Amino acid sequence: MKKLLLLLFSIWVMCIPLSAQTNRTEILLLGSDHLAQIYKKEYPNTDVLLPAKQKELQAFTALIEKYNPDMIMVEVLPEEQKSTDSLYALYLKNTLNLAALENGRSEVYQLAFRLGKKIGLPRIYCVNAPGGTSQSVLDNGENIELYKNETVALRKIVSEKYQALQKGTLSLKEYLTFVNQPQTYNLIYHLRYITPARVVNGTFKNPDEMIDTAFVNPAYIGAELISVFKNRDYKIYSNIVTTQLAHTPARILLIIGVAHIGSLKNIFQDDPDYKVIDAVRYLNQ
Repeated sequence: MKKLLLLLFSIWVMCIPLSAQTNRTEILLLGSDHLAQIYKKEYPNTDVLLPAKQKELQAFTALIEKYNPDMIMVEVLPEEQKSTDSLYALYLKNTLNLAALENGRSEVYQLAFRLGKKIGLPRIYCVNAPGGTSQSVLDNGENIELYKNETVALRKIVSEKYQALQKGTLSLKEYLTFVNQPQTYNLIYHLRYITPARVVNGTFKNPDEMIDTAFVNPAYIGAELISVFKNRDYKIYSNIVTTQLAHTPARILLIIGVAHIGSLKNIFQDDPDYKVIDAVRYLNQ
C-alpha cells in the first residue's frame, strides 16, 4: 500500500508542470526605440510621418502581425488608460490626426495602434511603471572605466545606425529589426544590468527623484543602479501579469523600449505560467 501511494504521489508531482505548461500564456517582447526621439527636423528621413516611412513601418508591423496577438500592451502608465482608449477609438475611426498630436510619432501610435487596428483589437493596454533613471548618474567609483568604456562602445554602434537612418540608407523596418536581435538587446542588457555591479565605492551624480539616496550604499554604487532599473522592470512585469489575470489573453504582444527587453525576458522565462516567443521568429524571415 505504501509503495502504491508513493507511486501515485510521484505521478501527481510529474503531472503538475506538464499541466501548467500546456496552459501557458504566450508573450512576445517587441523592442522599439522611442520613435518620437529619433526624429530630427534637419533630417527628414527620421520623420516617421512621411509617406515613405509609413510604408516602412507598415512592412515591419506586417511581420509581427503573423504572431496574431489577442492583446497588445504598451509602455504607457496605467493612469493614462482612459486617454489611450479615447485616442485609440479616434484612430479606429480614422479621425486621429497624429501629425497634430503631441508625441504623435511615438511607437504607441505608429506600431501598437497600427497593429491593433489591423488585427481588430478593441483596446490597447497600458502597463508601464514609474521608476528608472539616467545611466549617466553612475560616473565615478572603482572600476568605473569598465562602465564608461562599454557605454562609449554601445553609443558608437547606436550612432552609426542613427546616421544611416538620417541618410536614408537604413529603413525603419531594418532598424527596428536590428534592435530586436538578441546580439543587440543583450549588449544593452549587459551595460545596464551586469557591468555596473563591478563599480564600487562611488556616489551618484545628480540623482533624480526616482533614486532614494537615503538607502543607497556607496560601497555597492553600481549594484544600486541596477536595482533601480530592475525595480521598474518588476513593476512593469506586475502590471503585465495582473492585466493578463483580469482579461485572460492567450497571446500577448508587449511593445516597449528595447532597453527593457533583456531584463523582462529573463523575468518571464522564470515564470512557469508564461512562454516567451522570440521576435526574431517573425522578423528574420
